[in-house]
Amino acid sequence: MKKYSVVVVGIGLVGTRILQVLRERHFPVSSVKVLARTARTETVDGVDYPVVPASAEAFDGADIALFAGTEGAKGASQLYGWEAVKRGCVVIDNGDDFRMDPRVPLVIPEVNPEALRQSQGLISNPNCSTIQMVVALAPLHRAVRIRRVVVTTFQSVSGTGSAAIAELERQVRDVPAGKPARPEQYPHPIFGNVIPQVSTLRDIYPGYYGEEIKMIRETRKILSEPDLAVTATCSRVPVALAHSEAINVEFEGKLSADRAREILAASPGVIVVDDPAKSRYPMPLDAAGRDEVFVGRIREDPSRANTLDLWCVSDNIRKGAATNAIQIAEKMIEMKLLKGK
Repeated sequence: MKKYSVVVVGIGLVGTRILQVLRERHFPVSSVKVLARTARTETVDGVDYPVVPASAEAFDGADIALFAGTEGAKGASQLYGWEAVKRGCVVIDNGDDFRMDPRVPLVIPEVNPEALRQSQGLISNPNCSTIQMVVALAPLHRAVRIRRVVVTTFQSVSGTGSAAIAELERQVRDVPAGKPARPEQYPHPIFGNVIPQVSTLRDIYPGYYGEEIKMIRETRKILSEPDLAVTATCSRVPVALAHSEAINVEFEGKLSADRAREILAASPGVIVVDDPAKSRYPMPLDAAGRDEVFVGRIREDPSRANTLDLWCVSDNIRKGAATNAIQIAEKMIEMKLLKGK
């Protein structure tokens, strides 16, 4: 079996999870190099990883570079993404810098692996919220074409990074003790609250925050449906890990809830948990630490023909970031699109 020299760019929440998932999935690694701003040693699950300052030369000889990124992150992939490609490295970028670039495939391996054949050396990981929604919607779309999607997200603080997790934990202690919440990562306290803002306002769709725009545009690109009607409202909730989504999806023809369950139960990367009479449905506590997308509360919308409602939950740091990136690399190996040694 060929092995691959891997560079991981970033050692925050997502970068750490990338290192963990590489080991968990027994990815055929010959060497791992971790790049960040400063030199140091980081220990992940008992393994010491020397961290070296990022530079263009650091990608020489590497086969794959996994850019960790964060929601809305700008920086590393802009500086080094295409430079790494020039040096013979395949780049898989978790950031949003190149997702809508026509040169760059936007890939979910369960949904559109064929897009990898158009790669010019740089592949983008979709937004975490987009990934879980499209994993659930794509098999239904193949059965009966989707006409319109309305989604509301309930996103965990881990999507903002480790500092946001620490902020939630601090507020959980401080507020019951009568201390002020002291928001830093968000414009308002997150404990005991729901904040209907993820990212910042953008000019492209007035009144829409960046995360909502990503879900609209990325869904269209992944499904190769440039005119698909999609609208989103994204919110941040006081949950540490895993995003939840309420999705209303209208089809061009009839698709029953029972048939949708059958299709999703047979779809790769999806687990159906749908027995509402017994209070069985997906929850963040169930999805945390897992790589699958969990779907439940599948029901026919009585207010509109050919329309289903469903509830979707997934670990945003694993399937929404680290695992999806590594699955892209695995798929490229399977499709013989990656060189190795």
